[in-house]
Amino acid sequence: MSFAKQSLGVVAFAVALAALQPAAHAHHAFSAEFDIAQPVELKGTVAKLEWTNPHSWIYVDVTDASGAVTTWAVEFGSPYALLRKGLRKTDFPLGVEVSVKGYRARSGKAIANASNVALADGRGFYTAAEDVPTTAAAQ
Repeated sequence: MSFAKQSLGVVAFAVALAALQPAAHAHHAFSAEFDIAQPVELKGTVAKLEWTNPHSWIYVDVTDASGAVTTWAVEFGSPYALLRKGLRKTDFPLGVEVSVKGYRARSGKAIANASNVALADGRGFYTAAEDVPTTAAAQ
């Protein structure tokens, strides 16, 4: 094999590896970011949806008793896992009401990992990623 072909192969491998790196950093273990001891229930309207790998996200505008609105970032499983459970991207149009049960981020920020979501039409879905501890998923 010539030096040029060998160098081209090394460069191609490095480019492929670099392309995969963001996905590797984006995935995390449930316990690294979320606290099973901090369950949270949110009711609000969908402000934004990100149907992406390795996790999908919805952003929910939650209004408290004083009228202040906080936008929560809510993590779901992957799009493929959600599709297998019967959820579609079209189930989350902007402004639709949702109820979310899940676990708050360890950081204390308005971020949660959803274990269940209920839509205004009464349908409910298990939405957690596969790496959520079974004790968390059962609650």
